[in-house]
Amino acid sequence: MKQTGYACALGAGTIINAIATWKGAAFGIDLQTEAEVALTDSKKIQGYIEEGGDTTLIERCVELTLSRFGMDCGANVATKSEIPIASGLKSSSAAANATVLATLDALGEKLDTLEAVKIGVHAALDAKVTITGAFDDACASMLGGFVITDNKKKELIRRAERDSEVLILAPEKKVFSSSTNVAHSRLIAPWVEMAYKEALAGDYEKAMTLNGFLYCAALGFSTEPMMAALEIGIEGVSLSGTGPAYTALGTLEQLDRLEPVWRKIGGRIIRTKVNNTGGHTGGKTCR
Repeated sequence: MKQTGYACALGAGTIINAIATWKGAAFGIDLQTEAEVALTDSKKIQGYIEEGGDTTLIERCVELTLSRFGMDCGANVATKSEIPIASGLKSSSAAANATVLATLDALGEKLDTLEAVKIGVHAALDAKVTITGAFDDACASMLGGFVITDNKKKELIRRAERDSEVLILAPEKKVFSSSTNVAHSRLIAPWVEMAYKEALAGDYEKAMTLNGFLYCAALGFSTEPMMAALEIGIEGVSLSGTGPAYTALGTLEQLDRLEPVWRKIGGRIIRTKVNNTGGHTGGKTCR
């Protein structure tokens, strides 16, 4: 047994939020969470998050992964992240994936990638940090690129790789996915289904923009950042997850024009790009 393992996983942006229909789509972004898992002789699993926060999710990820291989040892698990928490940028999925991978690395074991994803989804449901299990977000975080999923069936429908620059507007306000207004989200299901069909057709920009307007209406978020992006000629912009962050896909020139406009709206501005590589074990970086 290796004893100590390292891994990383990605944040992600939303194309289709799965809360309305259980069908989702997302893309990996070049922001990462790193995890370190050290196995111990005790039976206690102890978590630590460098930025602070509830360690239930990462501890449950270690527990489920150890159980998968019949291990009853303990572990210390620590994470640190570039991803703003409770912003809709899939910080929970990244933490879960990185922790599962780091535990596998510590054990010297391997799993099919989607099986590893499903362990993290199971842990996220147990920890009550998600409504649908966020299988779409977890796949984008683990695999990178653009993914389309059926979250109820935990099925990956499609994955594609595409390069794009990404601009993020992350307001200071935090919104935890588990506290979102599910009833309002389900009301917009017929129109979210239309956006999902655009994603299946490969028009990710149109899909995410439709998704953004629908969920802004359902969850009470401003469409001002989206309208500002459309005025510049950007075709792909959305509320990410259940907010409050917004993501835009575009060229460097387009995002250079959008950035000062979003700065005036207020919040943290992050420049990044689509990551098509995904998470992996055995190293402290996904880059």
